[in-house]
Amino acid sequence: MTITRRTALGAGLALPALASAQEVFPNRPVNVVVPWGPGGPTDTFTRVLTARLATDLGQPFVVDNRVGANGTIGLTYAARLAPNGYNVVVTPNSTYAAAPHLYNLGFDVGQAFAGVGLLVSMPMFMLVHRDSPVNSVADYVALVRRGGQHSYANASVGATSHLATEQFLQAANIEVLEVGYRGGGPAVQAVIQREVGMVFMPAASVMGFIRSGELKAIGVCQPARSPLAPAVPTFAEQGFPQVGVEEHVAMLAPAGTPEPILRRLNEACTAALRAADVQPRLEALAVTPQAQPLAAWPAYLAAENAKLRDIIRSRNIRVT
Repeated sequence: MTITRRTALGAGLALPALASAQEVFPNRPVNVVVPWGPGGPTDTFTRVLTARLATDLGQPFVVDNRVGANGTIGLTYAARLAPNGYNVVVTPNSTYAAAPHLYNLGFDVGQAFAGVGLLVSMPMFMLVHRDSPVNSVADYVALVRRGGQHSYANASVGATSHLATEQFLQAANIEVLEVGYRGGGPAVQAVIQREVGMVFMPAASVMGFIRSGELKAIGVCQPARSPLAPAVPTFAEQGFPQVGVEEHVAMLAPAGTPEPILRRLNEACTAALRAADVQPRLEALAVTPQAQPLAAWPAYLAAENAKLRDIIRSRNIRVT
């Protein structure tokens, strides 16, 4: 097998092609498993990405939604697919880094999959009702410590939004009643309708509400302020540097997928995320490109796995 090169259509970047006497990868459709439902943030982003990959690589990238159990149904399905480059999975860190500590998957993600790489991130915002007297993280902590009934909305046990909330409560040394909802939409509406007082949500789910003023963002979980809402200070700025759970979306392939194919997919994804026609669509989705080189995946996965595992264990989070 030899490595040749061809130019990705419209990408302005030469990508490595995998070739043999009979085959250049890809020469048929690529199956892209998305373990989350149609229309959600991960699915919508994946369809933007795969449309560009199809243009650049000359073959369809077909999205296959396999929904359930924090993405573990789709992840388990993808782990059993042929490691030939024509099967990949695109999913958030709540599936590949958190869910293994909540569900008995029967396999180790780091051994069952090779990472094509991290693709995008979504900043996580702490939000309260627009008329809340709370204007900062310190205000919220003081409010809870004064006593009374306080609650937060949880969209899904083990989701990054849930883990970010629990990480914050631990850092602030406060306890707030958890109220469960079936998904991000109902959880956000619960704050808007004042059923609960607070929610953590990734940007893709709430930027419209922040911009319209229906929700007030009082903190963002990332090292620097987000250009999506530059007036919102980070948790570190407000005295809570421990709070740093973000939503990440990555592409993985079944273990054993040849490295030249992994590299080709990695570089194709990087080119797609940089394409001029894709940039405004990513901005509209409130996601930030975070493409990384192929070699960076093992260290990234180990760090993300450890961070989310520690929150789950220290806060005794369980799926019931």
